[in-house]
Formats: sequence, C-alpha cells, structure tokens
Amino acid sequence: MVIRCGWADSAPDYAAYHDGEWGRPVRGDDGVYERLTLEAFQSGLSWLTILRKRENFRTAFAGFSIPAVAEFGEADVKRLMADPGIVRNRAKIDAAIANARAASQLPGGLSDLVWRYAGEPGTPPGTLADVPARTPASTALAKELRRHGFRFVGPVTVYALMQAIGLVNDHIADCWVRAEVDGLRGEACRLAKS
Repeated sequence: MVIRCGWADSAPDYAAYHDGEWGRPVRGDDGVYERLTLEAFQSGLSWLTILRKRENFRTAFAGFSIPAVAEFGEADVKRLMADPGIVRNRAKIDAAIANARAASQLPGGLSDLVWRYAGEPGTPPGTLADVPARTPASTALAKELRRHGFRFVGPVTVYALMQAIGLVNDHIADCWVRAEVDGLRGEACRLAKS
C-alpha cells in the first residue's frame, strides 16, 4: 500500500498532483509565477477546482509568461472575465496582472527572491495536523512581495506557494514522496545559495 499525505487520497487529481509535483522544487521565474498565481486564485476555493482548470489558466494567461502577462490591458481583463474556463474574479485577475508587472521589475527575478526564503529542513510532520498554515518565513516573504507591489500574497497563500514549489517539504513523515523531495529540495537550496 502506498502511503501519501492524507489530502492526496481524496481524488485522482490530487493524487497525481501530490505524486508528481507538490513539493518538488520549481526554479525559474515563469514557473514560480504560475504557482503564485494559481495559489492566489485558489484563495477561498478548493484546490481541486484550480487543478481541474489549470490548463485553461495556462491558455488564458499566455502560459504564465511574465513578460506577456505584464503587457495585458483592459481588453485582456474583459476577455478573462468572460472566460468560463478560469475563475472569473476581477480582483484576482487584476492581481495576476499586477504581479506579472511587479515580477518583471524584480532585480534578479522572482525565483531568486522567493528561494532566498528556503530554510533548513525541519522535523517531518507526523500528520496533517502538524503542518502549519503560515510560518515566520511565509510572513516575511509575503511582506517582501508586497513591498515590491505584489497582491494577493498573504502569509497563508505564500506558505502554500512555499509548499508547492519545494521551499519547504510538508510531506508527512511516512509519505512515499518525502525522501525524494528532500533530496531534490536539498539540491535546489544549494543552487539558490550559489
């Protein structure tokens, strides 16, 4: 029997995301921007909703190309608000565009800024109850992102981003993915510091 983090067993889409992506390091500005955008759109909704609309989001947001989305204007906002394939929330759409513009202005890029907040591995959570919703690092990163003009980047959303892209490894101790993610995360942290 394969042991996964408890949330991953509730739907096949969750299992696929958990087994193949969640917690694995994501480097590169567009990849980090995609995860940040999706986490912001998820706020107040089920992550399953976002996973099932992910390809639609990719199409609607130009493959999450920061330079392309940074150029979006009012016609694009109207197009996005009319797109039933994504979550049509004006504040979140505006934030995605503003965040692309902010990311395009970051010295060193979004990935480098975010990966500065990767800490040393902690004690593996024994259960989902041991996984925090936010941490001092997510609070500090959220503050840093807001300072650069990012929106929809509260400490809980930022912690979800940190989990998704491998800054932390919140796979439970018995999860079959945990050891693999620890190895990948260690390498990503070494690269971030070099």
